[in-house]
Amino acid sequence: MEPNERWNYLVALDDELLKGGVILPEWCSFIIQQADIAFVNGAHLASILTTVSAIETYLRAEHSVSGKERLVDLIDRLPGTSRLRNDLHSLRKYRNSWVHVDDPWNDQNIIENTEVYEAELERVAMNSAKLLREVIYSVPWI
Repeated sequence: MEPNERWNYLVALDDELLKGGVILPEWCSFIIQQADIAFVNGAHLASILTTVSAIETYLRAEHSVSGKERLVDLIDRLPGTSRLRNDLHSLRKYRNSWVHVDDPWNDQNIIENTEVYEAELERVAMNSAKLLREVIYSVPWI
């Protein structure tokens, strides 16, 4: 997918999912912008990591009680469908598998199958962009 196609994908998600308006803390807006820039430029792992950060920032702003909850707890507190919560937990676990690599020297598979990992990262990045928008647009300001 070319950068222009990626921007069009994000715009289509906004058109599909945004019903009304949304008010976000500036921290969240800035992180979302960085996630989108990473996605459009094909930095899929960076996009995923930053997207999860944006989701956590939003959930912390909207649903945190103490400001110290873990992401897993913030996701569990999210109102809405269990499908969304399950998808967010899957994304969180996927992100964790990249952030907390258990055995970095066990790298033969990624060396031999780089294109498989890149395709998977692109697919997950596309999904994470959609999940981000589902979360931040879940409480529209009308």
